[in-house]
Amino acid sequence: MAKKTKDVRIQVILECTEHKNSGMPGTSRYITTKNKKNTPDRLELKKYNPILKKMTVHREIK
Repeated sequence: MAKKTKDVRIQVILECTEHKNSGMPGTSRYITTKNKKNTPDRLELKKYNPILKKMTVHREIK
């Protein structure tokens, strides 16, 4: 029998913070998973933004 477990890992969307403020059209978004028990706060990662062509900070959105 399979174990019944709570889904601790959830999918989150990361959106570029610099692109949002630049006023350029389009968005840079990534989908990833996080463990909501270990990281209850919003996730912030440095990811590549292909529109701005550089590494930028991407923050979790709801």
